[in-house]
Parts: sequence; C-alpha cells; structure tokens
Amino acid sequence: MSICRSIIQCLLIISTIMPLIVNGQSTRSGARINTIIVDAGHGGTDQGAKGKYSTEAQITLQLALKLETILRQELQETHIVMTRTTDIYHNVREKADIANQQKGDLFVCIHVNAAPPKKHRELTGYRTRTYYTGKGKKRKKVTKKEPVYRTWTTPSPAKGTSTYVFAADRSDEKAKGIMEERYESESEILDVPDPKSPEAVIKSRLWSQKFFKNSVRLGSLIEEEFVKIGRNSWGVLQRNHMGIWVLQATNMPAVLIETGFITNEEEEEYLNSEAGQQEIVRAIANAVIRYKSQVETPSTVKSGTNASATIANTSSIAQ
Repeated sequence: MSICRSIIQCLLIISTIMPLIVNGQSTRSGARINTIIVDAGHGGTDQGAKGKYSTEAQITLQLALKLETILRQELQETHIVMTRTTDIYHNVREKADIANQQKGDLFVCIHVNAAPPKKHRELTGYRTRTYYTGKGKKRKKVTKKEPVYRTWTTPSPAKGTSTYVFAADRSDEKAKGIMEERYESESEILDVPDPKSPEAVIKSRLWSQKFFKNSVRLGSLIEEEFVKIGRNSWGVLQRNHMGIWVLQATNMPAVLIETGFITNEEEEEYLNSEAGQQEIVRAIANAVIRYKSQVETPSTVKSGTNASATIANTSSIAQ
C-alpha cells in the first residue's frame, strides 16, 4: 500500500507541475512578473541568529518592510506579498503555502548569517603530573611534564553577503562539504519533508528544470548590486540542505539572501543602522527591478549575463 501511495503522490505532483514547465512563464518571451513574495526570515518564537544586541528576526523584518516600500513605489503594477509584517512565527511549510497560494512569480527570502567563534590555544607552560605504574614490589612512581594551554574564543571575522538557490542536482555527499556556510535555526530543519522520498525527488527535478536558471540569474544580479556598494560578496551558492527547503517548496524562482554576519561586530552595527538597511534594500530592489526587466524583455539580456556561469565555487570562498 505504501508503494502505491507513493506512486499516486508522484503522479499528482507531476500532473500539477508539468503544465507549469510546458507553459514556462519564467522563460517565455513576454513573460510577466505580476506577484513578488517577500519573506522576512524567522520571527516570533524563532529569533534566528543572535548578535551582541540584536537578532536575525528583528533585522530581517526591518529589511523586508523597507524593501516592500521601495517595490510598491517603483513597481506599482506588481503585487507585493509579505509573508509577515510583524514579529510572528511561520514554519517553512506555511511560508511556502503563502507564496504558492498567492501565485507568486518570484520569492525573495531575507536572512542574516552567523559564524561560530574562532577557537584559540596558547602554550603557557608545563606542569608535572605524578602517577604510578605496576603493582606490589614492581610499583613505581613516575613523573611526567605535560604542556599547559590557555584557550579562548574570539568572534569570527567572517563578513559579507551571499545568495542561495536550491540545488536540486546536488547530492547529500556534496552538500556535506558546505554545511557550515550559513547559520540555520532548529525551526528551519524541523518538520521538513524527507528530501529522499520519491515525491520530493521528482518535485526537485521538475523545480530544477523550471526555475533554477532564473533563480541563479536573480541571485547573480543581487550579488552584483552588493558589490557595487562595496560589500564583500561570497557569490551565488547552491544548496539542497533542509534549511533552505522553502526555496524548493515554492513553485517559482526563489532566492535566499544572507545580508551580512550578525556575529561580526562591525556588520551587526551596519545591519541595524538606518543607512545600512537602506543601502541593503536599495541593492536588492535594484536587482529585482533589473531581473523583472530582463525576464519580461528577454531579448535585451546580453549573452555575457549567463547566470549559470556566476555560481561561486563553494570550496574557494574566502573567510
């Protein structure tokens, strides 16, 4: 029965998504971006990454609301949908449902990154340790010098931006090498469907055929805009770990933007400042507007902007 159920689920998924692939709204000439979903990461009981005085959920909401204002002003014919406008919690399934029910053409997910502290160790001297070996008459006293170390941690110097797209073709083995690229809260990886289930595999492959190229295109434009304002860019990164499952679950091109490291004191100040937030959302808005223009008038896209060529090599990212 379980095999039959899986087959039926797979057929239902195919019947649902195949018309989208055939029609190809995001790649055909004259396509329209009518609805943009803006998602402020985390919220409510899930505050995400934490800095010295602020949380990811606070910053992402502030950024999302500012981005909404710009997009509503400059894309007046486009419907802007917010997954949240207050400090409330939605799990990843609910976020995806909101995006899909609103028939979004683009999903922009805003996050803040974090990096673990760096560990240090320094030799401070030696101590003598005494112990005994043997038994009875053979029992001997032994003294041995052992090094003594002082250990401490300092905040990670990691800083900069990155934009993630769902990598439907990346195997779990490949994903293991990039597990530490972004901070993930417990709520991001709980209650997520098994990515190895037959229906999940089929859906991810169909998603890849339909939306991957344009997701990378938008991600590339976002990182280009960040570089223009002097931000350190880690590039467009592929990932299929559960923490970005929401990208694959949305039936539209989708990106997850890491706007900076809250664990970096300088960047935490920047992420919380009015000037910094305006700069960040202006860069994202510029990229979204450029993307919309390219998709709606594809003949104007230059061959040099091949999005698939801009994906960063995750093994060579500078810390």
